[in-house]
Amino acid sequence: MTAREPLVVGNVSGFYGDRAAALREMLDGGPVDVLTGDYLAELTMLILARDRAKDASLGYARTFLRQLEDTLGTALDRGVRIVVNAGGLNPAGLADAVRGLAHRLGLRVRIGHVEGDDVRSRVDGEPLAANAYLGCWGIVECLRAEADVVVTGRVTDASLVVGPAAWHHGWARDDWDALAGATVAGHVLECGPQATGGNYSFVGELADPRRPGFPLAEVHADGSSVITKHPGTGGAVTRDTVTAQLLYEIGGPAYAGPDVVARFDTVLLSDDGPDRVRIAPVRGKPPPPTLKVGISRLGGHRNEATFVLTGLDIEAKAELVRAQVEDALGDTRPDSLEWTLARTDHADADTEEAASALLHLVAHDADPAKVGRTFSAVPVELALASYPGFHLTAPPGDARPYGVFTAVTLPQGNVEQVAVLPDGPRVPVPPPPATREVSPSDAREAANPVDLGPTRRVPLGAIAGARSGDKGGTANLGVWVRSREAYGWLVRYLTVQRLHALLPETAAYPTVRYLLPSLRAANFVIDGLLGAGVAAGTRFDPQAKALGEWLRSRHVDVPEVLL
Repeated sequence: MTAREPLVVGNVSGFYGDRAAALREMLDGGPVDVLTGDYLAELTMLILARDRAKDASLGYARTFLRQLEDTLGTALDRGVRIVVNAGGLNPAGLADAVRGLAHRLGLRVRIGHVEGDDVRSRVDGEPLAANAYLGCWGIVECLRAEADVVVTGRVTDASLVVGPAAWHHGWARDDWDALAGATVAGHVLECGPQATGGNYSFVGELADPRRPGFPLAEVHADGSSVITKHPGTGGAVTRDTVTAQLLYEIGGPAYAGPDVVARFDTVLLSDDGPDRVRIAPVRGKPPPPTLKVGISRLGGHRNEATFVLTGLDIEAKAELVRAQVEDALGDTRPDSLEWTLARTDHADADTEEAASALLHLVAHDADPAKVGRTFSAVPVELALASYPGFHLTAPPGDARPYGVFTAVTLPQGNVEQVAVLPDGPRVPVPPPPATREVSPSDAREAANPVDLGPTRRVPLGAIAGARSGDKGGTANLGVWVRSREAYGWLVRYLTVQRLHALLPETAAYPTVRYLLPSLRAANFVIDGLLGAGVAAGTRFDPQAKALGEWLRSRHVDVPEVLL
């Protein structure tokens, strides 16, 4: 390879538990230079922290080892490098485990890993985990030392792509535009088949949505890229599938990482052939002077029960059982009881399930005894003494711990990133050569709204796609349309106030709208909607994965010319 040739980077994992066969599929599907895998969501860090608490040698994503069992030899034979963040809370432990696997397989492999993200000693209290989101340059050092496999802990998801691209093309640390372009490509790849038609609003337009292939990025020397997939794999790569992933779990247009700020409001997409979408240009600026740090703590203990309410008088039945449960708990009442009545019932239904509503009860307390068997006994004891048709979806269980994720920042200079090279040397990675403060309000409102005349009442999804997700207790909801005229209408119509009216559950929470005209998109960031985060799990959709599809289902007045 020369520095002028694009680097072909593929993804083989979007989360801990993703398709196990993906690594083999990507190796066998066609040419690729580097395979990356993202295993670390916020919830995953808590899961790995509990593993580490039981056994100090653990704390990494063990599924990665299983993926390597029958693929490591193939990757070595073909010169395909592998870069993953599966090291989680113990990258050195996973690097040792990969060496052990290679020894059992009779393979010689060079393994590097990246340390320094564990900052538990620098935060208050005794968290289960506290990890800084590192950048790409530790990965670059390992690849420069001819590592076949690079294992990291908590780096930003996009860094898994930026690192190989920076190594291959020889970028300097202040090549801001190139780094920003690779960051955007990495953001598209990080969630695997979400870029190729998975979880896609217009799934009915795809010829074969059953098993979407994993994505590839051809990253060029200037940071521009082409998103594609191996021939013959399912799903599709289109401007819409790429747009959907670009909107996933972002905030404002200034997408801040540890190495660069990528300006998402400069991103342009264009067709480059079947299943090929070009991303260019992307503008970048120096990163902020601080690093994000994700902290996982034990939040307490929880338990839950779900009552089935069938037929008539649903509200009265719910009121009765709620009063009975709270009376019976008395002095043993947990700190928090959250009741949610889901009106899934239909009048005059022709199946019992369609005639039923669900009443969810979630209990939290610092004392496991208050949400343990004492709590579980209360719904069970009501089985013959409550509303007609009483039953539960499952018997209540025992108390179980839950975690709380929060984010803070630390100065970049206070975090010591270290690349541990295959032959053992430890190479410190210095802070970036320049930093700048990032304003979260950059380009918040920058479009010309228009009025397009007579309207017709239809679901918003008739003209708009959406993708939503979580960051701790905050939800984001990205909405995009397919024409300039539709975007002018979207800007005028879908304000924060309108969003609150369409999705009443969001109305109590501070919400900011960011506009991305080059993507014909608006992104809403809803702070606090998800409470203490997915591990606390009190919301029906604790990671806001379907929030966008709920919005698309709401009926709105759309100009007829757009339909």
